[in-house]
Formats: sequence, C-alpha cells, structure tokens
Amino acid sequence: MNARDTMLASIRRSLGVTGREAPRRMVVADRLREHPRGVVPARGQLPQPERLALFRVMVQAAAGTIEDVPRAGDVPGAVARFLRAHNLPMAIRRGADPRLAALPWDQERTLEVTTGASQGRDLAAISHAFGAIAESGTLMLTSGPDNPTTLNFLPDTHVVVVAAADVVGDDETLWQRLRDRFGAGALPRAVNLITGPSRSADIAQTLVLGAHGPRRLHVMVVGE
Repeated sequence: MNARDTMLASIRRSLGVTGREAPRRMVVADRLREHPRGVVPARGQLPQPERLALFRVMVQAAAGTIEDVPRAGDVPGAVARFLRAHNLPMAIRRGADPRLAALPWDQERTLEVTTGASQGRDLAAISHAFGAIAESGTLMLTSGPDNPTTLNFLPDTHVVVVAAADVVGDDETLWQRLRDRFGAGALPRAVNLITGPSRSADIAQTLVLGAHGPRRLHVMVVGE
C-alpha cells in the first residue's frame, strides 16, 4: 500500500464507508456524465462589446498587455511591431496551428519564424488560444503539436492570439465548448489556463514576474 492508498483508507474509515457503495458511486458517475454547471458570476454575462471590454480590463489588471487586431492577416505585422517596441530580437516560435500557419508571415521580411516545441532557447513565442474568459482575463490553451505546451512556459515573452468570438463570459461556458469540440474521452492531454505573466511572491512577499514562466504576456484579440 502506497502513501496515497493509506491516506484514502484513513479518510474512508473516518467516514465509515468503503468507497464501493452503489449510491455513492452513482453520484460520481452521474456528475461525470452530466457535467453540471457551477455557480456562474453575473459579471461576465454581458453583450459582446461589453464582454470584450471587460476582458481587456482584466488582462491588464493581471499585468498582461492586450491589443485589438482587426484581421487575422494583420497579426504578423502586429507581432513585428510588438517585438520592436520591446527591443526584442526579430524572432518568434510557433506551433503547427493551421490558423497561425496560414498567416502571411513572409510579408514581414525582418521577422524570423520557427516552428515546433521550445527547447528553452526561444525569447518569444506565439500561440493560438482555444478561447478566453472575460470575467478573469484568463486564456485557455490546449496541448498538442498545434500549440505545444512548452511555448506557454519556456520563452520569456508569450504572445497569444485569440478570436474575439472565442471570448466568453465565464469558464463554465468555455469548458462546455471544449467538451463539444473534442468529444467525450478525447480531450487534450493538458488544458492550460493562463492569467497574466508568470509571477511569485514566495520570497519576502515581494512580487517577481517571470518566476516560473514568461515575464511578459501579450494578447492579440482578432476581429470584432
């Protein structure tokens, strides 16, 4: 018996159960099957213009930066301007996401774009978010070769593209979209929820950005 089994056995003894009771197992099975919605705050339940405005406010409140990009084809130019504005090398790494692959990167001749997972040597990366949550300024990114998880955490600067239509009011709605998109039993190996750049105040309660991931998070909202 390992430590986990010992701990769970102790909890069962204190509750006077075995874990094999049919009613208890049915409650768990029903919850997994039906995906009941939790409490949804009213703050994000807004018409789209106000919802996008709230998302911008919350991204900035979490120490991220954000800009509106009218068309997907404008993303490469916006990336180049962002890198120049922050005196960063004109190089960025992306995954195999077809939405990113279809962008006119060749129009930015000074920008070097590489593809694949990061090995920790990239200063800037770009990902495409599955969606975003207005009430908290959170981005949802799914793992896979299209958007490798390493791009979320290893580069010092992370640029995330999200469609305006994929910004929802609350996380319950976004989780339901995820289940609808991938289907039962076929969810991505990892789903990363990112709110602002990496930070920690573990040492002397002093906030440090970039402690466990990117120091800089920049969000590009595409479309209206």
